[in-house]
Amino acid sequence: MRVHTGDKPYKCSLCDKSFSDSGNLQRHKRSVHSNRRPYDCCYCGKLFKCSSDLECHVRTHTAAKPHSCRHCSERSTWPDQLKTHLLKSHNEGSWFTCNIFQKIFTQITNLRIHILCHEGVKPYLCSECPYHNSCCSCASSCT
Repeated sequence: MRVHTGDKPYKCSLCDKSFSDSGNLQRHKRSVHSNRRPYDCCYCGKLFKCSSDLECHVRTHTAAKPHSCRHCSERSTWPDQLKTHLLKSHNEGSWFTCNIFQKIFTQITNLRIHILCHEGVKPYLCSECPYHNSCCSCASSCT
């Protein structure tokens, strides 16, 4: 019900975030405000705050592809890869279109990053030089 009402009674005591569910508040505190990393990778020993982060990391070692296409034999490591496949190969799902250039994207996050270009916002700073960019990869501009 809180999803529909927008009610968020669980407030973080360490910042101004609020949550509709106590479990989401606990996950927030663990992932944002805690340095505790109780989950370790059995392949390389890297430590993680959340079991879901560990699970995703382990795929880099195992090359697991748990997401399968319902139309063909294609499998993917990540859900976003499967969504892109469904859009491009089977025309299933929704494209996201820039209303200025009519450029299309498979992910809403990529469209949002693209829109930053039109707004002149450049929040990403290269770690190697003073170059700022509106997307997080400035490798093509940093030489």
